[in-house]
Amino acid sequence: MKKNFSERFWEIDFLRGIAIVLMIVYHLIFDLNYFGLYTTNLDSLPVLLFLYPIGTTFLLLVGISLTVSYSRANKKLSKRQLRLKFFKRGTSVFGLGLIITLVTWVYPHNGFIMFGILHCIGLSILLAYPLIRFRNLPLILGGLCIILGVFLRITVVVDFPWLLWLGFVPSFFFTLDYFPLLPWFGVVLMGIFLGNSLYQNNKRKFLLKDHSQFIMNRMVCFLGRHSLIIYLLHQLIIVGLLYLFHLVVNGSRIV
Repeated sequence: MKKNFSERFWEIDFLRGIAIVLMIVYHLIFDLNYFGLYTTNLDSLPVLLFLYPIGTTFLLLVGISLTVSYSRANKKLSKRQLRLKFFKRGTSVFGLGLIITLVTWVYPHNGFIMFGILHCIGLSILLAYPLIRFRNLPLILGGLCIILGVFLRITVVVDFPWLLWLGFVPSFFFTLDYFPLLPWFGVVLMGIFLGNSLYQNNKRKFLLKDHSQFIMNRMVCFLGRHSLIIYLLHQLIIVGLLYLFHLVVNGSRIV
C-alpha cells in the first residue's frame, strides 16, 4: 500500500533535505581534499562554521522527529510495542553505524569512523526514549550535555580510547567523522524539547502555509524523506565520480 505523505510535516522533511544537500557539499570538499585533488584547510573557521550547523540541524531534527513519531505511535501501540518500536529503530541505526565503521576500517582505514553521526543517532534514540514524554527535562539535560561536551573538548585529553563515544578524546586521535554523545546527545534532547513545544497530538502549534507542492520544495522534501539511504550511498557515488574524473583527466589512479 502506498504511504500517505500528507501525514508528514513537510517542513521537517524540507529542513532535513536542506541539511542533506549541505552535507553532500561538505563531503565533496572533504573528498577533494582527502584525495589531493583540491587543497583546503578543513579545520579553518569558515569550514567549521559550515560543518557544525549541518550536524546540529540533523540532530535537532532527530529529536523533533522522535516526538512526532512517539505522538503518533502512542495512539496505536501498547507501551511494550512502543518501547520495542524505538528499540528497533535505535539499534538498527546504530548497526548501520557499525557497518560504516567496518567499511571505513577496510578502506581508507586511515581515520576510520569509530563513533560517527549514525552511531550517535542510534544510541541517542535508545537513551532519549524515556525522556520523550517530558516537556522541560530534555531542555535542562540537553543544556548540561552541551556544556559538559564543550568543556571536555576544550580542556580534557586522555591517553585511552574507551570513552571516545562519550566525548573523551585521546591524544593524536583522527577520524573521518566524530559525533560523541557529549555534546551531541544534548542537541537531540534540545530537538525533543522543540518537538514537544511545536507539535502536539500530531498537530502544529504554529501557523505555516503549505508550500510543499512547489516543485523545488517537493524535490528537497524527497531528499529529506530518504536522507538515510542518501547518507549511506552518497559517498560511494562521490568517490566513484572523482575516481572516474581523475582517470579521464590524468589517465592514472588516485593514490
